[in-house]
Amino acid sequence: MFGRGHAQELTPEMTKGPAGHAATSDLTGQEFWLINDAGFQVLGLVLGNCVYSMGAMRNWLSNFKANFKGEIKEVTQLMYDARELALQRMQAEADALGADTVVGVDIKIEYMHNGEWMEVTATGTAVRRVGPPQNRAQVTIST
Repeated sequence: MFGRGHAQELTPEMTKGPAGHAATSDLTGQEFWLINDAGFQVLGLVLGNCVYSMGAMRNWLSNFKANFKGEIKEVTQLMYDARELALQRMQAEADALGADTVVGVDIKIEYMHNGEWMEVTATGTAVRRVGPPQNRAQVTIST
């Protein structure tokens, strides 16, 4: 647990995105404060999305390989490709904001259209280094 009063140390400058605009994020208050304490500025929420059709190939391969044991490598590769594309698109949004990195990345996978389409969504918070770490975090361990 963090020592008391740290949330009160947040200044308006800490919550501003690029050019003084408010920034959105899915970080918790503690995570936001720790990012700032580490010398980073939150630039905004970034997203990358990809919808892959697994369609006929998935159905054919699944039906054929269901008779045998083992991985369906073609479907696995589709999943990796979709994830990589979503992450690349999220990174492109972060780059457009001038971010140094993306933190708090979450990947969500949903199946649509009777399982023939796979939607991969990557979200995270774009941040930029604006100064040295402040090292203000004081951790108190209670027993």
